[in-house]
Amino acid sequence: MTLPRELRAVFLDVGGPLYDDENFLAAVLQALDELRAEQGRGPADRTAVRRVYDAVRARQGGSLRTALATEFLGDPGLRGELHERTRRHWVHPPGTLYPDALPLLRALHGRVAVGVLANQEAAVVDALTRDGVAPFVDVWGVSALVGHEKPSPELFTWCLQRAGAEPEQAVHVGNRLDTDVRPAAALGLGTVWVLRGEAPDEPTSEQLAEPDLAVRDLTGLADALLPLATGPGARR
Repeated sequence: MTLPRELRAVFLDVGGPLYDDENFLAAVLQALDELRAEQGRGPADRTAVRRVYDAVRARQGGSLRTALATEFLGDPGLRGELHERTRRHWVHPPGTLYPDALPLLRALHGRVAVGVLANQEAAVVDALTRDGVAPFVDVWGVSALVGHEKPSPELFTWCLQRAGAEPEQAVHVGNRLDTDVRPAAALGLGTVWVLRGEAPDEPTSEQLAEPDLAVRDLTGLADALLPLATGPGARR
């Protein structure tokens, strides 16, 4: 797969491309501490949690919740409870939107359909509205609202339908291979891998070969995508 020759839609993950993924890790830590307290145990060792988190990032595969539940709760079967507890605490505080997010969205707005395509809680809409992102979003593919989660194809196809684009006319921008790049590519979308957040610090050459484009941040991404745009405002 290569980037579309006729681009009509750009979808973006939230954690990593738009917001700092430390927001998610903070929620996981709070959830772990609550569950450990109920077991009569002290808070999880932050260095050890970071080690598990970094190992999952490096692999770009496998369940972080299962790994954490196994090591810090003593039972992989508690991954579901860890997930539910994490959801209660997962927020995006003011000041955690990356500074390169709004310039990209402003550049894309009106040139292509812009969508959020992310495994997120419904409250992310409030955060994106607060931080000035909402006016540039045409498609709200938030898993908690839509009822589908990545990497299943349903969330991608839901977003494509509402953007009025075929897979070969769209690009997905995300920071994970397993839930962003691979499922998007399997459907025929172009892929951009953003190397921050849950992406590995030192991606391998094999990993870098998977997306159509790998970038360290969103700076300059509009220059790569807009020459491909064919939407209603493409010539503006």
